[in-house]
Amino acid sequence: MLNSFQNRRDDRPVWRRAFGIAALVLAAACIATSVVFVDETEFVIVERLGRVVAVYDRAGQRQNDRGLHFKLPWPVSTIRRFDRRQQLFDPPGREMFTRDRKNITVSSYLCWKIADPPESELALTERPVVKFFRGLGNVLTAEARLDARVRSAIEAELGRVELTDLLHVDAADGAPQGDSPLKAIAARALAELKRSEGNEAFSGRLGIELVDLRIKRINLPEGNRLAVYERMRAERERIAERYRSAGLAEKARIESQARRQSDELLARADADAERIRGEGEAEAIGILNQAHARDPEFYEFQRTLATYTKILTERTTLILSSGSPLFKLLTEGVPRAAAKDDSPDRQPAAPPKTAVKAPRSPIRDDAPVEGSGSVP
Repeated sequence: MLNSFQNRRDDRPVWRRAFGIAALVLAAACIATSVVFVDETEFVIVERLGRVVAVYDRAGQRQNDRGLHFKLPWPVSTIRRFDRRQQLFDPPGREMFTRDRKNITVSSYLCWKIADPPESELALTERPVVKFFRGLGNVLTAEARLDARVRSAIEAELGRVELTDLLHVDAADGAPQGDSPLKAIAARALAELKRSEGNEAFSGRLGIELVDLRIKRINLPEGNRLAVYERMRAERERIAERYRSAGLAEKARIESQARRQSDELLARADADAERIRGEGEAEAIGILNQAHARDPEFYEFQRTLATYTKILTERTTLILSSGSPLFKLLTEGVPRAAAKDDSPDRQPAAPPKTAVKAPRSPIRDDAPVEGSGSVP
């Protein structure tokens, strides 16, 4: 019994230490959850048992809620944080109709944010961030609501214009000049979104400020896109074929012109060659005539020798009359007039080394002399 009492006394410090540690942890948790640090990029709402008791959303020069604040510990008081920076909402493209019933796919984006509070004092429930929290709750819900409203506003504005007005350009290879029709449609749709709906404005009722709305692009639906591409391809092929035909025609024209110039140059060159050749032959004949005119007998002698060269071979047999120059040259030898030249500017011709012998066949005086012989 004494031992059990001693063990009970030894256990009390352990429980006390454990209780002390738990109390310290609880106190640290209470202190940690009682501190609220408000960053300059966010709004903070403090709720106490589901009721808004504080809103830190001011960042002006006179009042600034940024920094360190305190509240009751969790779970008595809770905080909710919201991003005060601008949000970019980029929904997928939607198919819409123009006034002429042409369906197109429109891609747009919306820039929005939670509205800043005014400078005047407002009740906590009238603060924009509180309206956003109670009306929408989070960013995903806000973007879902904005998607429907933006699509409705753009559809209403596109229903007032035709497709040709949207695609109108001054030049075939240029972009739209001045204010784009898409920009004007987006501006009107944004103004429509900012207008009052019932008795309260859309932004004032939900605590949202719409900054900008733009249309990125418009496309044809997938069903019509292939047909349009085929038509565009056929148009481009037609233009390419026209350019190709023009190029072939230009090629044929250049080739014919080059061929004509080539023929003209060749004809002119042939004419010049014939003229030069004729002048050369005429000059050669003139020189030859001058040479023959200086010594006709020597020219006849040369022609006779040339004739011998052509007609005499080892088996040639000639029958010549006595008056033939060929026979006279064989019987009489070189004429004296051909052997000498009285002109002072010509050297005397050298006498032949061997005399030409007549053939051995007999010749009768009373008959026309005919000689027959064999020239070796």
